[in-house]
Amino acid sequence: MSEITDTRTEKVGPAPSDPTAEAEETSRRRRFFGSTPFLVLIALGVAIVIKTFLIQAFFIPSESMVPTLEIGDRVFVNKFAYDIGDLGRGDVIVFENPNPGEVPDRGPVSGFLHWLGEGIGFAQPENEDFIKRVIALPGETIEIRDNVVYIDGEVLDEPYLTREAISHNGDYPPTTIPEDSLFVMGDNRGNSADSRYGLGFVPLDRVVGKAFVVIWPPSSLGGV
Repeated sequence: MSEITDTRTEKVGPAPSDPTAEAEETSRRRRFFGSTPFLVLIALGVAIVIKTFLIQAFFIPSESMVPTLEIGDRVFVNKFAYDIGDLGRGDVIVFENPNPGEVPDRGPVSGFLHWLGEGIGFAQPENEDFIKRVIALPGETIEIRDNVVYIDGEVLDEPYLTREAISHNGDYPPTTIPEDSLFVMGDNRGNSADSRYGLGFVPLDRVVGKAFVVIWPPSSLGGV
């Protein structure tokens, strides 16, 4: 009589979980998400979103806006302001250089770090941005006569100017602002390269945003 061999196999279920291994995996994940590299990545991501779409820090490089803004002040610029509202006369705006020069080739990593540094106000842009005050809007006619600024024939009230600044307004012939541009001037009228001299009209598509608060130094903290 031949021997019958039972070839049936038992189904093997999943191996019981190892509580120790699961605890170690959970602890490892927690260590990663709480680690410095991960937090730095999150901070960089947030900084990129804020700089690109919302707010950018800007360093005041010259005395053209004295006494409103001093050399070395840092201001926050609202880049979203003119997506939801119109430009207003008297706004202090930051705008790109209307006549940009060549940008050095920094490489991808160095270029990114420089770009990020610009966003937090610790690096100068490749092409210097400008900060000035909006004086005349598209379609308006500006004239400066005997140090008095006229917009469409009406005297412009400028309470932000010192008496000395007013004495340097100079003269400017009646000129109508193009529909796609602005006429800007610095508050330090005797020492400002603006739409009167050098810069000319500022195209609307060059406007970065509206300066709204001084964040540094602490002694100057407040609205613009």
